[in-house]
Amino acid sequence: MLSIEISNNQKALKPDAARLERAVDAILRDAGIGDGELSIALVDDPTIHHLNRHYLDHDYPTDVLSFVLESEGPHLDGEVIVSADTAIRSAAKYGWTAEDELLLYLIHGTLHLVGYDDRTPEDHAKMRDQERRYLALFGLQWREEPVDKSSAT
Repeated sequence: MLSIEISNNQKALKPDAARLERAVDAILRDAGIGDGELSIALVDDPTIHHLNRHYLDHDYPTDVLSFVLESEGPHLDGEVIVSADTAIRSAAKYGWTAEDELLLYLIHGTLHLVGYDDRTPEDHAKMRDQERRYLALFGLQWREEPVDKSSAT
């Protein structure tokens, strides 16, 4: 059995937990994961900054962190931690809502859990293709380049 638990530890956004869970469930099922536990934490920048410094030795806030705790065949235990503050700051420049940006972060983090990486240009392209695929399930089209606000009429 697959268990997805969402913990909202921030006050800046009121995310749609069912929407987030649907995205994670789709990724896990497509990856053949049918058993395990996934913990999703929605946090603020100070919290993700602390975690990023503690676990990865990066002294800055980030958008998403993912940790595989156990993975064997169709079983996965993992954690995805996303920053609502970062989503709020970044969303407008990509022309969508902070909730959509947060969904992107969650999709990205979950893709890492199932084996996608983005360190090489080839892996980065594969990751982006998958992000677009899962965002499309929600009627969203993600742009890699910021929206040019100066040309809007």
